[in-house]
Amino acid sequence: MPARELREVVATEHVGAYTLLRVARGRLDAGLPGQFFMLGTPRRLLPRPMSLCLAPPDELAFLVDPIGPGTRALAALSPGDEVSVFGPLGNGFRLDVERPLLVGGGIGIAPLPYLSSWLDEPPAILGFRSEWHAEAAALVPNAQVVVEPTYVTDVIPRERRDVLACGPEPMLEAVRALVPAAQLAWEAPMACGYGACYGCAVELDGEWRRLCVDGPVLERAA
Repeated sequence: MPARELREVVATEHVGAYTLLRVARGRLDAGLPGQFFMLGTPRRLLPRPMSLCLAPPDELAFLVDPIGPGTRALAALSPGDEVSVFGPLGNGFRLDVERPLLVGGGIGIAPLPYLSSWLDEPPAILGFRSEWHAEAAALVPNAQVVVEPTYVTDVIPRERRDVLACGPEPMLEAVRALVPAAQLAWEAPMACGYGACYGCAVELDGEWRRLCVDGPVLERAA
């Protein structure tokens, strides 16, 4: 079982509509791209699942979209505050790919900066609802950015590539329709992060999957 530790907040940065939360790494393993951590604040009952965004020396950085009580509490932390960090959890991206193309939508770009660093900064296509949200694209090298009403599936090249994607479910379904073999990091609410609560169970390809243990990165069932 991964470690659960209280770590100190090193810094917070506004990145367009999002907040980049940097915490001291301590003894925590950064894990593989696509894995996630459960982050909790002292006054919130349930932690929130967060993909690792960046892993500079001695830090773990998470991109937070402050849209609910839990994520707003994380975004409101200040340097010197403590945050509960549990992870890494789940299954990340398979990295034995020859021609990677990263695809992200909205807060779904969160794991892509870390993934990009592992894959030698391949091309990426990122989609956002507004120019304000699109400021976060600066975190991902070699990114082509589209803003609604243009979607990532409008510009994914038709030649075969190894697509690794993360974003909202409609985007992932559209990507999978174009590239059936794509690796997709699915999003779902989680309460525990290790398969006990079944709060993240989703039906994919006729099977129920617990994203925290079977995913969050999944490929089409055989």
